[in-house]
Amino acid sequence: MRASAKPSELRCARRATMAFGVVLLMAVPPAPALAAGCAYQPQGEGRVAAILDARSFRLEDGREILLAGIEPIAPDKAAVNRAPALAAILSGREVELRGADDTPDRYGRQTAFVFVVASETSVQAELLARGEALVSAAVTDKECASILTAAEATARQARRGIWANAAAIKNPESPGDILAGIGRFTVVEGKVLSVRQSGATTYLNFGRNWTRDFAVTISRRTLSAFEAAGMAPKSLENQRIRVRGWVEARGGPRIEVLRVGQIELLGGN
Repeated sequence: MRASAKPSELRCARRATMAFGVVLLMAVPPAPALAAGCAYQPQGEGRVAAILDARSFRLEDGREILLAGIEPIAPDKAAVNRAPALAAILSGREVELRGADDTPDRYGRQTAFVFVVASETSVQAELLARGEALVSAAVTDKECASILTAAEATARQARRGIWANAAAIKNPESPGDILAGIGRFTVVEGKVLSVRQSGATTYLNFGRNWTRDFAVTISRRTLSAFEAAGMAPKSLENQRIRVRGWVEARGGPRIEVLRVGQIELLGGN
């Protein structure tokens, strides 16, 4: 029978046990934490059964899901089908749905931010980073909007997807080109030549002919949000901006701005 261990031997044994525990902790990878941005309340999980279009899919339990926070890219002259990009990410995958509200839209679709199980990156951010979608004007959470905008910027700078075509961003000096996209979600970049108010509406004019050229409209009820964000409309005069929204025809092409996030300052005159 072995004699009792000496104190020095016990100390060595304790140090060895502690070291072994540290090695074990280092060897076990940390569980992935859900990214803070766009991490709304859980709305359930499911397996993807079918891709319906570039922005929606069906789960095996029959639910139809519409991706929140992004808008589809308007069809180009080549009529590119963007659905394969979503299929490449989601086909047959287990997904987690997150959102502020799981009430179906008028078409019966559940609108949600979607994460492939065990992934920290939303499907929306993946599509944006590939240049396969545009950031929606409807994202109100600042952190979420920042993440989505950064993903879109990555694709734009790398000229991926839609951004490989210079015509993806419309030029206000070609109002006819913008007007051809009535009813489509569009991105326009240019210099604001003047800011005028008429009744309850403020106009950011990009041309001299107010009835024909492109303009952005801001309603009176939205002005306080712009002022609070340090972006009073008058301060945008002679500034280059990027604006996104749905194209309407009111004489010339118009985009109505409902949220501050629809406008980005680009700098330079």
